[in-house]
Amino acid sequence: QVQLVESGGGLVQPGGSLRLSCAASGMIFSTYNMAWYRQAPGKQRELVAAITSGGSTNYADSVKGRFTISRDNAKNTAYLQMNNLKPEDTAVYYCNAYRYYSGKSYDYWGQGTQVTVSS
Repeated sequence: QVQLVESGGGLVQPGGSLRLSCAASGMIFSTYNMAWYRQAPGKQRELVAAITSGGSTNYADSVKGRFTISRDNAKNTAYLQMNNLKPEDTAVYYCNAYRYYSGKSYDYWGQGTQVTVSS
């Protein structure tokens, strides 16, 4: 079955950097669009960044210029490079894989990884 496993979260000081990874299995990774979402305590889950199967990207306004989403189809892995982190970036970050094929949607989620930005 499809599995998405996130890693790379942790505690970092404001202004620091982290790189999140999302390792996928049980799917043809190159055919899926990939996205990172986050959910802070008491808030709704929000889209942070997305990359299509063709490599097009889009970002939430709050992270533009600081975060970069990428993918390595040979490694079945998506990444989120986060620079100049701010306390408001503190959240659980989730990896999402999605595609539409033959009239059906396929949507998978990882278990999440905690990112805490604090001095």
